[in-house]
Amino acid sequence: MDIAILGTGRVGGKLGPRWAGKGHRIVYGAPEVDCAEVRKVLEESGPNAAAASVREAAAASQVILLAIPWNVTRGVIESLGALEGKTLLDCINPIKPDFSGLSPDAAPSTAEEIAVWAPGAKVVKAFNTVSDATMGNPRYGGQKASMFFCGDDEGAKQIVRQLTDDLDMEPVDAGPLKNACYLESLGMLYIHLAIFGGWGGECAFRLVKR
Repeated sequence: MDIAILGTGRVGGKLGPRWAGKGHRIVYGAPEVDCAEVRKVLEESGPNAAAASVREAAAASQVILLAIPWNVTRGVIESLGALEGKTLLDCINPIKPDFSGLSPDAAPSTAEEIAVWAPGAKVVKAFNTVSDATMGNPRYGGQKASMFFCGDDEGAKQIVRQLTDDLDMEPVDAGPLKNACYLESLGMLYIHLAIFGGWGGECAFRLVKR
């Protein structure tokens, strides 16, 4: 699978190397392709990865992971050109600078806003409810961390299911894209517990059933 990862920070820099290790072809999109952060993630990703401008990375891939700050997201999407038919994975949590809650300008959800800005794209909310530490190692004893996702296109959700399996997480289909607001609230709860509750990043949500 050809995957563009826009952003080489904690999330993009963790997911990219893991997917590259599973044989996916990764193109990191960055404003500066020769900076230290990009060189580091390329080294960690091995031969299945390359770097390009943000627009070039998106053009070369059918799947695009948005691992960028919320306040630059609209500008980035508008810079990418035509996105019709592409799968956009939104892992953004629109958190206020003081971590006190979600930004009101992301209502009803970042994913639904992105769907408006990128008409014709297949938007899926995913990879926003665990830490980068859990993305790197999702095993807690004998259990896998759960990864919730939602979207309106079944083919795009199947892609997310495969990518979640590749991370050794348990995929949980949380329904249509309108449920993205619930996943963003769940992401905010995780961040609150990690920062203010003292849990740190070595914890994860797990859905159990019988």
